[in-house]
Amino acid sequence: MAMSLKTIKPVLLICALVLGYMAEGAKAKAAEAETAIFAGGCFWCVEADFESVPGVSGVVSGYTGGNVEDPSYRQVARGGTGHVEAVEITYDPALVSYEKLVSLFFRSVDPTDAGGQFCDRGETYTTAIFVSDPAERRVAEQAKADAGQALGAPVATEIRPAATFWPAEAYHQDYYRSRALILTRFGPKTKAEAYKLYRKACGRDERVRALWGDAAPFAGS
Repeated sequence: MAMSLKTIKPVLLICALVLGYMAEGAKAKAAEAETAIFAGGCFWCVEADFESVPGVSGVVSGYTGGNVEDPSYRQVARGGTGHVEAVEITYDPALVSYEKLVSLFFRSVDPTDAGGQFCDRGETYTTAIFVSDPAERRVAEQAKADAGQALGAPVATEIRPAATFWPAEAYHQDYYRSRALILTRFGPKTKAEAYKLYRKACGRDERVRALWGDAAPFAGS
């Protein structure tokens, strides 16, 4: 039986209200996403590691902590900007906690090294956690203390106030899985292939395994 106009109007109104509530719910859910900023040496590696974590929706490579606005890779690598290579991690706190991310971070680097990370040396590649509020600082400081106790050594990783995060150039993003071809000393390789060669040659996984053993979450990735 066909619906009358009087019946259709209330139905349409109800549908509109339901859709409105759904849209607001989606906005609220999206607004719940949080971010964490870590510096752990080469940002390609940190990005690759954390994009594999359930609850993480995205990782951006970039620069932070310095005094130069919108720096380029060449500027940061040359030194003098105060920036370090870092990543900005977007995550769902209902699926993975900030505490868990910080714990994973410490076990993915050599936090005892104050001069860089693995084969990458200098201020640009030092480790740091950038915190945005007292709660994050408490978590980071406790995780740092735990890491020092677990390793039986002083931890050089700094806990620093969050500063402007500047995304790196497009060619650095998702480097570890890019199929774009580049010329390397081994000949033409995809970025993904070059990344694997670099990570192995730099000794990242070997050193992390030596430090953390089975607690190293990403060694071999």
